[in-house]
Amino acid sequence: MLAPDDPNRYQEVLVSPMYLAGSNGTGEAGFAPVAHWPHRYLDEGPCQLLVTSPDQRIRIGWFGDDFDLWKISAAAEAASATRWTATFNHVTPAEIVAGLTTALAHDYAEADAYDGNGHFLAHPSIYWADAVRPLLDAGWRRGVPDSPGIIEIIAPDGQAGAIVDRRDYGPDAETVTLWAGPPGWGTRAEAVFTARTPSHLIAATASVVAESAPVIRERHQIDRRMQHLVTMTPVAPVTDTHVSRAPTPLEVRRTAVTQAVHRAARGPRTAADLRVMAAQSRSAGAAPNRSGSLAPMPAVRLPTRASAPRQGR
Repeated sequence: MLAPDDPNRYQEVLVSPMYLAGSNGTGEAGFAPVAHWPHRYLDEGPCQLLVTSPDQRIRIGWFGDDFDLWKISAAAEAASATRWTATFNHVTPAEIVAGLTTALAHDYAEADAYDGNGHFLAHPSIYWADAVRPLLDAGWRRGVPDSPGIIEIIAPDGQAGAIVDRRDYGPDAETVTLWAGPPGWGTRAEAVFTARTPSHLIAATASVVAESAPVIRERHQIDRRMQHLVTMTPVAPVTDTHVSRAPTPLEVRRTAVTQAVHRAARGPRTAADLRVMAAQSRSAGAAPNRSGSLAPMPAVRLPTRASAPRQGR
């Protein structure tokens, strides 16, 4: 554990695998793909920041004091019942959340340009493997489940996986869970999707987990219980303009968002779609604030307290 006066405490490092990097204390990467959407700051209640699609059918909530830090949902109409929900806990890297928000931004742009309905409301595939296909393609293996009706997929290092629960097909049943890290409040990342979540949106999230490119963190942001499970490479300062240097945090974030755009757009997408979405994601778009003027999306801090973790995970 790093002492408060350790000179390396705030040293920036590249952490891999990314799914064990935890949060960097902000939600920037998760919000970046939808920075051009309306956002509202809420003074009261558990949800501190709410970002919605322009028609309010897609909602991305930041619950800064809760164990489930992100709650993302979609509905057929702004005032209709939620079709599906995805939650990400406070340990989940925001770069993983960006896999989902990027796919949602892409789906919404397509709906607005073509049929007005939205692929983000598509029915899930009847094949469970479609939701976790990126993990299987990356060589993750089938595990041995504890109960009938449960399918487990495990990463080669044994430190991440997916659980597909086929026992309950109720509309709000939690059927797919992506996880990383040892069990524990500060060590296990979880992303949970309800039964009617479109399979391609789960796959877009899983693809970020599967590729797990290194991400920037400060040394003190890596839980001491995780340090032996990750590789931390110092981001060296630039000493010579002719010597190759490590990427800056901003460059890493931009690269992660751009890669997420391409991951989410895999499948029946055109080259024009990819160019448009990549351009949108790279832009430092501003969104209306409460007074209606334009303001950049600020960093959102992690909670100082948290409720008890979800039981049974």
